[in-house]
Amino acid sequence: MTSAADEQQQQQERQEQQLRAQLETLTTEAFRPELAEIDRLDTVEIARIMNAEDAGVPAAVAAQLPRISAAIDGIAARMAGGGRLIYAGAGTAGRLGVLDASECPPTFNTPPDRVVGMIAGGADAVVSSVEGAEDSAELAAEDLDRLGVGPGDAVVGVSASGRTPYAVGAVEHARRRGALTVGLSCNAGSALAAAADHGIEVVVGPELLTGSTRLKAGTAQKLVLNMISTITMIRLGKTYGNLMVDVRASNEKLRARTRRIVALATSATGATGATGATGATDEQIESALTATGWEAKNAILTILGGVDAPTAEKLLAEANGQLRAALEAART
Repeated sequence: MTSAADEQQQQQERQEQQLRAQLETLTTEAFRPELAEIDRLDTVEIARIMNAEDAGVPAAVAAQLPRISAAIDGIAARMAGGGRLIYAGAGTAGRLGVLDASECPPTFNTPPDRVVGMIAGGADAVVSSVEGAEDSAELAAEDLDRLGVGPGDAVVGVSASGRTPYAVGAVEHARRRGALTVGLSCNAGSALAAAADHGIEVVVGPELLTGSTRLKAGTAQKLVLNMISTITMIRLGKTYGNLMVDVRASNEKLRARTRRIVALATSATGATGATGATGATDEQIESALTATGWEAKNAILTILGGVDAPTAEKLLAEANGQLRAALEAART
């Protein structure tokens, strides 16, 4: 007679066999026999091999640009309406999402709750492994419910394998809640891409170290997340040309960068692409920044639009933060 403990053990063994069979089918988990003795090579030769491997990642990303662009347009539309961008992943993928989200406030002056990185296991999982967290779709649903995810939001599930239950569960739950969903993976035919409104599969091939998806897969994910956040912010008017006019001047380095941004934007080169003209003086820049509370976008508008700080703030509010539109209004 089989005991309950025996049945539980047998079920666990069956699940492990099923997982192993799944991993055998994944490109990111494939074994490369030609690298079986890589540990015998000189360090410089291993470095050359790694460098050559990484060189193929941008091409794999390029193959997905139409899908990436469509996802970004959808995300930007949600955020323009007041919604949020939420990344969800486990392990390396989750950490990359947390990293991308954490860089948006200082770079684009977004409130911390507008771009959110959600990682299986919570904040502790950023620096250490939280065993079992990635295997729970229910945990992803609970994390999203705590955020109050809804139709105005966009949720990006990130998983190299494309099968991580936490990432897939996050996308499935977000979609049920009416949110726009994106699934970013590094395997073709992934469950994550199939579950999302926008499936992005950047297939970079087997890793140098079998199954170590922090390598090429991690690089690919970082490149795509860079595109998602950066281009979304461009669409939202967080830049003026290629200048970060919403940068937060929270330390000396960023204050120096803010001054330089205003100088470039108010010169002929920065404003129109022409060359040879002199921009605003240091005194004008300092005065404009002081008057506008060190808001680069507002300072630029006071200089180029010839308006005072309160008017600049009003025009930008009416233009939904779009500096070009505010400038046109100031000049009419």
